[in-house]
Amino acid sequence: MRFRLHHIVALLFIIGGVFTLQAIFAQQSKRDLEKKREKLLKEIAETNRQLKQTEKNKNATQAQLDMLRKKINLRNDLINSINTEIRSLNGEISRTDKSIDSLESQLKQLRSDYENMILFAQRNSNKYQTMMFVFAADDFNQAYKRLKYLQQLTENRRNQAEMITATQTELSGKKKDLEQKKTEKTGLKISQESQKKELVTEKEKHDKLMANLQVSEKALRKRLDEKMKAKKRLENSIAALVRKEIEAAKKKAVKAGKKNVTSENVFTLTPEAQKLSNSFASNKGHLPWPVEKGTISETFGEHQHPQLKNVTTKNDGIDIRTSKGGTVRSIFNGEVTGTVHLPTGSAVIVRHGEYFSVYSNLDDVYVKKGDKVTTKQNIGTVKTDSETNNADLNLQIWKGFTKMNPASWLAQK
Repeated sequence: MRFRLHHIVALLFIIGGVFTLQAIFAQQSKRDLEKKREKLLKEIAETNRQLKQTEKNKNATQAQLDMLRKKINLRNDLINSINTEIRSLNGEISRTDKSIDSLESQLKQLRSDYENMILFAQRNSNKYQTMMFVFAADDFNQAYKRLKYLQQLTENRRNQAEMITATQTELSGKKKDLEQKKTEKTGLKISQESQKKELVTEKEKHDKLMANLQVSEKALRKRLDEKMKAKKRLENSIAALVRKEIEAAKKKAVKAGKKNVTSENVFTLTPEAQKLSNSFASNKGHLPWPVEKGTISETFGEHQHPQLKNVTTKNDGIDIRTSKGGTVRSIFNGEVTGTVHLPTGSAVIVRHGEYFSVYSNLDDVYVKKGDKVTTKQNIGTVKTDSETNNADLNLQIWKGFTKMNPASWLAQK
């Protein structure tokens, strides 16, 4: 009896430990999924706000289409995230069910053992018989062992009763936890159905806008051609400024008597510039956004044109949609190496050691070449497109002549 009791106690500890570890990992995963769902809901709300803003302008059909497309993508991500949460909850519910089954089985065995103990105790409850059992021993040692045996039986009954109570309490808690999980799952399913209905409505609206979009391919190609020319001019201007900065750094190094100055297109940095460059690099993923409020409307790299078939465009940075006339801020300490004025808007180029941050599609510019700027210092305002009524800042980050993805440098919202 004592052997079995010890094994049951050990088994309870082992099972409890396993389920505790599973619960810890499940809770961590659950928190991550909840954070993701909250983030997606915020992005959808912000995109919806911008969509309503564009709907006020009768000529902003293309902008509405872009925002609807983004909203549909976010909605799909949200539905997928909710699906993952539901799958995770199903796993938790399954584990809790198994835990309840295991505890009920243990409780049944504990009660059976306890009943046997009580029956045994009742059969031997006569004090005279108990005393006779002790005094009928052959010697003192045997009498002592019999007395200890009777005491152990009493202790075992008490322990068994305590274990039954503890198991009942744990079982009750597990059942309550199971009901909470089922309620949470029901809530998620209701939310999921609501999001699916919203998605259907948005897709219908998107298709209707696509059908009503009466913009000729010729006009679209003309506008695209103008944008590509402006982009190329900006790219050439940035490259020229980078080349000029490299040459200036070499001359400065030679003048200072520095040996082994490279002839390649790489920077020869002063200790101060190297420190700034290292500081900029170490802040990757933590740099502040160049606008107070905004969402990425176009990502880095190549993209299929939304309306022109077989036409691919390339973004050397990211486009950040913000409010009309929104203020643009420097993402890090540095020096303005130049400004470029294009028909599509102005641009400011700030150097951070061997790195450059480029802010284009500006309306007003507050800085000039040679100005020292600090992190989050205002350097201009975003220009609003007269046709789409959107205010999109284009942010680029260059390391020498290498273009980098700014999204991986900015802090996560």
